[in-house]
Amino acid sequence: MTTTLVGRRLLIVEDEYLIARDLAQLLRSGGAEVIGPAATVDAALDLIDENPSLDGAVLDINLQGEMAYPIADVLTKRGVPFVFATGYDDATILGRYRDIPRCEKPVAVLKIAQSLF
Repeated sequence: MTTTLVGRRLLIVEDEYLIARDLAQLLRSGGAEVIGPAATVDAALDLIDENPSLDGAVLDINLQGEMAYPIADVLTKRGVPFVFATGYDDATILGRYRDIPRCEKPVAVLKIAQSLF
C-alpha cells in the first residue's frame, strides 16, 4: 500500500493546521517526503517554484476563502498529478477540474496513493 508513496515528494496545501499536520504525518509514515504544508495560494505557489521536482500534491479547495485553482493551474501546466482533499462535492468544483480525483476529508493515505499514482 505505502510503497507507492516511498520517496515521492508531495506538496500539501491545507489551511487548517490540525488537518495539515495529521496529513503530513500520514504521508511521511507512508514514506513520502512532504513539502509544506502551505496554508495560502501564494505560499503554495512559492513552494512549487522552490521545488520543481514535485511528484504530486494534495490540495484543499478553499484556502482561507480563496480558491486553490491557481495552484491547480500551475500543477497541471507542469504535469504534476494532484488530488483535491475537500468536503466539497463534485458539483462545486470548477468544470475543468471535475475529473481530478477528490478525496473526502478525513483523507486516507491509501486513497491518496491510489488517486495520484
